[in-house]
Amino acid sequence: RTLIDRFGIKTPSPATPAGALSGGNLQKLLVGRELAHEAPLLLVEQPTRGVDIGAVRHIHDQLIAYRDAGHAVLLVSAELSEIRALSDRVLVMYEGRISASYTREEADERTLGLALAGAEARPA
Repeated sequence: RTLIDRFGIKTPSPATPAGALSGGNLQKLLVGRELAHEAPLLLVEQPTRGVDIGAVRHIHDQLIAYRDAGHAVLLVSAELSEIRALSDRVLVMYEGRISASYTREEADERTLGLALAGAEARPA
């Protein structure tokens, strides 16, 4: 019930099986469940894939609050806008290795695009 309220999960009943939820509501449930553990490190991969814009904002806010509470969040995402919005530091992988490291301020779209393509990558 706490997760349903905190994350705005739309469900006919708290007893509804997770598998019966829509994709977006299932995603919100999974993110909420992981945040509830309050682990010192949270690995989050594609946390907003398949959710509506309102849910994206809510999930982003929750991840930022988790970070601000002193937890580490390792975000893996194919969405550059999500990476730039949430990250304090951005690591770029190219050919299976970390090829570059940037601060939030350095991580503009052009710089990241070049690094993702293997050009102008700086050692991490």
